[in-house]
Amino acid sequence: MSTKEKSLNFIEQIIEEDLKNGLSQDKLRFRFPPEPNGYLHIGHASSICLNFGLGLDYNAPVNLRFDDTNPAKEEQEFVDAIKNDVEWLGFKWDQEVYASDYFQELYDWAILLIKKGKAYVDNLSADEIAKQKGTPTQPGVNSPNRDRSVEENLDLFERMKNGEFEEGEYILRAKIDMASNNMLMRDPIMYRIINASHHRTGVNWKIYPMYDWAHGESDYIEQISHSFCTLEFLPHRELYDWFLDQIYDNEKVRPKQREFARRNLSHTVVSKRKLLQLVNEGHVTAWDDPRMSTISGMRRRGYTPTAIRNFADTIGIAKRTNLIDVSLLEFCVREDLNKITDRVMAVLDPVKMIITNYPEGQEEWLVAENNPEAEELTFRKVPFSKELYIEREDFLEEANNKFFRLTLGKEVRLKNAYIIKGESVVKDENGNITEIHVTYDADSKSGSGTEASKRKVKGTIHWVSIPHAVEAEVRIYDRLFTHENPDGNKEVDFKEYINPDSLKVITGYVEPSLKTAVSGDKFQFQRLGYFATDKDSTAEKMVFNKTVGLRDTWAKVESKE
Repeated sequence: MSTKEKSLNFIEQIIEEDLKNGLSQDKLRFRFPPEPNGYLHIGHASSICLNFGLGLDYNAPVNLRFDDTNPAKEEQEFVDAIKNDVEWLGFKWDQEVYASDYFQELYDWAILLIKKGKAYVDNLSADEIAKQKGTPTQPGVNSPNRDRSVEENLDLFERMKNGEFEEGEYILRAKIDMASNNMLMRDPIMYRIINASHHRTGVNWKIYPMYDWAHGESDYIEQISHSFCTLEFLPHRELYDWFLDQIYDNEKVRPKQREFARRNLSHTVVSKRKLLQLVNEGHVTAWDDPRMSTISGMRRRGYTPTAIRNFADTIGIAKRTNLIDVSLLEFCVREDLNKITDRVMAVLDPVKMIITNYPEGQEEWLVAENNPEAEELTFRKVPFSKELYIEREDFLEEANNKFFRLTLGKEVRLKNAYIIKGESVVKDENGNITEIHVTYDADSKSGSGTEASKRKVKGTIHWVSIPHAVEAEVRIYDRLFTHENPDGNKEVDFKEYINPDSLKVITGYVEPSLKTAVSGDKFQFQRLGYFATDKDSTAEKMVFNKTVGLRDTWAKVESKE
């Protein structure tokens, strides 16, 4: 029996109760069962963290099982991506298994059900089946094929397996109760014909099991003790148990299905079908587009596995579906990146600044701290020269006393460098500032110990030395949808809420220490936010993705609307 100090959620309470009622600790086994028909998203991340987290808490094995029962939609690419995502999140599975591993056993059990008179082959069309199933308030009527003989059913089912029929021509149905209050119990489909090559079994099979038939029986084969599903599978539990009843051996662990609520994320969609639409219709570049709610998209954007695990732990497990504000996820990302990223300087909207009294041709390398949050402080050298880039918004020709950045006649400190004073500007024919001229106090160098270096000024701004600056493409991402719940209005296509400003590509300049950055490296661009090196980045053309700002600016925007 487990000993846990933290308060238990209702899932853990179920497990604890089963342990008290005689389930042996060494019989605990969990599973994460994705269908390989797309990339995993943030909703899957919560399920991964739940199941693998239970495995860690109870020292129990967790299977990674691919629900690969529909070859028309499943691909090896998705299998590989799913494995990569689970590993990236920091989890290890005990067994890598596939529903297709059990095709023969599932088929043999289906034969057993036919022989018991509990399954039959039907040739009604999908529309005809829908009509004869009735409604939630009206019982269904039996299919005219419901009472085929066992011999005829066995013959037709084998011919289905041998590929003698076209798709949709025949199906195998369980014979349960056409008057059941649960519509799923009204003779559900167990097998359908699919003429497509399977990513693992090739063309060996012409018939494929439905989810409800394959899932519970796969749990049973693997001896999964607890099968945790999202709440939409609650009506399926009765069918899950009925199918288990047909094959259950009292000597074995009987899997238990229990349900938890989805935790939907604001300003996103997490339906694989809708994510696929976004990709196929070109609203995003790929499954791993940093605007997507996919784990691969979040990884590319610069999110960390620790942040996602912390987010899953923070929102917890609930019995009721609700909408979680994406700003909570961003908070978790920001909190983790603050601890682990080096601080560097980059200028994303540059204006040229010349220090008029700085010696011509001189350069120096100043000492800068990498990460003040790190257990062990490290430092780097940053080049300084007469000509610098600063952010355009860090200068105003005329400003009031509340503007603590650079303006004419006032002083400001350059980060890790000197105190400067605004003197004059140069403008083009349209009145736009093209150059800012300043003077510097040569004795005010940061860390030099001089009296001048200890002088207090109200503002500090960042900069990049122009002769040493590295040009970079910077991708600024915003939320993909303007509406907090793009799925909320069923009368409006969710794509109507796509944010036209979800991506802006700009040219910025970064300090030369970033020349060696490789894909996935993360940084805090001082005063600007957190950024990650994109996989498109090369030595010749550096590319950075904005991961998240230093603070939640979206809340301010919403409050003004």
